[in-house]
Amino acid sequence: MTGSKVVQFPGAARASQAGRFLIPTKLRDARKVARLSQGELGEIVGVTRQSISAYERGDKTPEPTTFQKLSDALGQPVVYFTSEDRPLFGSGGTRFYRKFGPETLRRNEACAVLGDWFVQTSKYIDDFVNYPPVQLQEREPGDQSGSYSFEEIDAIALDLRRLWNLGAGPISNVLALLESKGIVVCRYEITGENVEAFSFWNGNKPFIFMASEKNSGSRLRYDLAHELGHLVLHKWVEQSELEDRDRLRSVESEANKFAGAFLLPSVSFPNEIYTKRLDAFIPLKERWRVSIQAMVHRCHDLEIIDEDQALNLYKQISFRKWRKKEPLDDPRRIPLEEPRLLRRAVELILSSGRKHSDDILNELKLSPRWIEAFCNLPPGTFGNEKQGAFEPTLK
Repeated sequence: MTGSKVVQFPGAARASQAGRFLIPTKLRDARKVARLSQGELGEIVGVTRQSISAYERGDKTPEPTTFQKLSDALGQPVVYFTSEDRPLFGSGGTRFYRKFGPETLRRNEACAVLGDWFVQTSKYIDDFVNYPPVQLQEREPGDQSGSYSFEEIDAIALDLRRLWNLGAGPISNVLALLESKGIVVCRYEITGENVEAFSFWNGNKPFIFMASEKNSGSRLRYDLAHELGHLVLHKWVEQSELEDRDRLRSVESEANKFAGAFLLPSVSFPNEIYTKRLDAFIPLKERWRVSIQAMVHRCHDLEIIDEDQALNLYKQISFRKWRKKEPLDDPRRIPLEEPRLLRRAVELILSSGRKHSDDILNELKLSPRWIEAFCNLPPGTFGNEKQGAFEPTLK
């Protein structure tokens, strides 16, 4: 996401920074992740909005003290702003955000940059370890309209379970399963935003970014299956298509139907429905680790219950105040699944002596907190240096 324009970093700053360059797009990207407007960032560092705009265009050079304030305010080391982006796996694919429009523009822009940083971190680690090979089937819809039928989605989900040798029962750990099939997953809660997850391909590598603040293990598993649906069904969908509300609604509905079909197979789950009473779904939730609301929706899709019965169950769910928190949502009952692939990879790199933590920081050129977040590492793994405190080094 870098451009050709660069602004030379002032020679009067520090000798070790002489000759370094501020890359305008790096400033823009860091600002977007911080979800700040140019005016808001200018107010924080004590300059005008016009000055921030000029820095991001490459038309103006920040004073040394302003540069350091920018680094501190945006939580990135100085070297981040003076270094080109690291390599990716390939060209970027469509990002499947669940909402588009003016009200979500700032959030989606932040997610786009975070996705790129996540890919860059994963690509860096890929130079040292072998990721599991990608095992995903891609199948385009039979209808020329570009939409999948319910029967197609159900068959695709069953075929994927067969490919992965899952059998017809509950999946013990969805996140670990996806990682074992070559999907790189990050779980970082974006506070203050109503964003659950997004997924995308980069080159031949699939990624899922879990951004939800949910504390329900069953809903997190459903979100993962939903994003898996996008990776399997929608690789050919263009980003511009999703800006059409009707098309986005259709794509999201297909991903939801895939999630239900993947987690609750039509060849087995219906055999366990012996009554339409709401309380009967509680032991089913404990067994299948899928939310009661998702199971009701799946029962309706499979025509186990009709429209009126589904509506009645949803009314009972609302009356019991289960919309946001259901029985068994305590993580001690259904744990929150955690990504382990990148964490284990970094631990292996460090323990083998291939790289020191300082080397990783210097080469990735990202804030330690972001590397730790992407790799699900404990805070402090890369030290507790002040953000932006370490200096850029000459290549």
